Amino acid sequence: MSEPITSMVSPPSDVSMSTSNIFTDQNVENMYFSESSNPLKRNLEMNTCSVSPTAKYIPIRSCDDSPFGEDSSITRAKSIDMEDDILEIECVDEGIIGDERNTYSYSNFLRTHSCYEIIPNSSKIIVFDSKLKVKKAFFALVHNNNIRSAPVWDSAKQEFVGMLTVTDFIRILIRYYKSPLDKMWELEEHQIETFRNLTKADRLPYLIRISPTHSIFSAVQMLVQHKIHRLPVIDPTTGNALYVITHKKLLRYIFEHVDDLAVPDFMGFTLKQLGIGTYEKIAMVHPWTTVIEALRIFDEYNVSALPVVDENKRSVDIYSKHDVINLAAERTYNNLDITVEDALRYRQEDFEGVVKCSLDDTLYVIIDRIANAKVHRLVVVDDNDIVRGIVSLSDILKHLVINPPHLDELF
Repeated sequence: MSEPITSMVSPPSDVSMSTSNIFTDQNVENMYFSESSNPLKRNLEMNTCSVSPTAKYIPIRSCDDSPFGEDSSITRAKSIDMEDDILEIECVDEGIIGDERNTYSYSNFLRTHSCYEIIPNSSKIIVFDSKLKVKKAFFALVHNNNIRSAPVWDSAKQEFVGMLTVTDFIRILIRYYKSPLDKMWELEEHQIETFRNLTKADRLPYLIRISPTHSIFSAVQMLVQHKIHRLPVIDPTTGNALYVITHKKLLRYIFEHVDDLAVPDFMGFTLKQLGIGTYEKIAMVHPWTTVIEALRIFDEYNVSALPVVDENKRSVDIYSKHDVINLAAERTYNNLDITVEDALRYRQEDFEGVVKCSLDDTLYVIIDRIANAKVHRLVVVDDNDIVRGIVSLSDILKHLVINPPHLDELF
């Protein structure tokens, strides 16, 4: 029997990380992070990468689509083909932008702080070997404090090749589900590598990652521009994975320092005035919608949550991608003909809840509500509790940091 590898990689000297979790056949769910039979590549010796991470930097500087004007210097990422399927960004020079209304207060703050600073003093990161079976990988996500994604390590290439997320789990279920009578053996037997090869056309051909020395502003920019929800922080010197940045972690970091920052004037304006959020073609489901139908809506609309509404479109609940992973936890993924209402009964105790807002709420109230409720989005409702839109963390960060509203242009 092959031995499991550690789920941790070595942190930089100034970051203290928690001890690693090692799974064996005697403990929870019989899970392994690696099923490789090569003992020389089992310990993730990333200092011996075949290609130096530093050599993979791509200096890119462009201001063509800059919301800050031609004089600003913004690092941008673009799609290119690389043999090792990796895309990195090298920050050139990020100048501070001056303004009288503090419009760029948050942008300037994040420009002067590196990704190192967002990494907590004690943290944990899970790494999956590409040879690991997808079923065991998703069990590992569920049973490790509900971690929602993990970098994928290719032992043959000796480098990170992608991220495994709940979206991958959804695509596997959509691809192979037929009926409750047909067991999805592909989910039981496929390796991560096999699934990645089968779905190559549906994902980015490269791994988007960032160095810990780059600014947090660059991290926000990469998340927003590439429409991704998770950005791995990888040390360019050692090749070690240190952290995974998400919208929620970024907004929490801003909120922790909000008292030290000048409040932009636009924070006092309402959602209706600022036009923040999505209000057309809102993807929704009913309590009686089947899970497989909901999964197809997730995939088609590329959203992270679906408001659950009654026949009058009044909000009654919310079904998120995080709820989908509970199908793996409860081993109920072989019957996706059950309703969303039934599936939500398997929801774990840390449910974020349906947090709502109105178009008349100010941006400051919205951010405060998201931060305190620790949710990923707000459901916009009217006075009759009818769903009118969705405000996501991506929407918030885009308007706070990347493209802040100019009040002179609103009226």
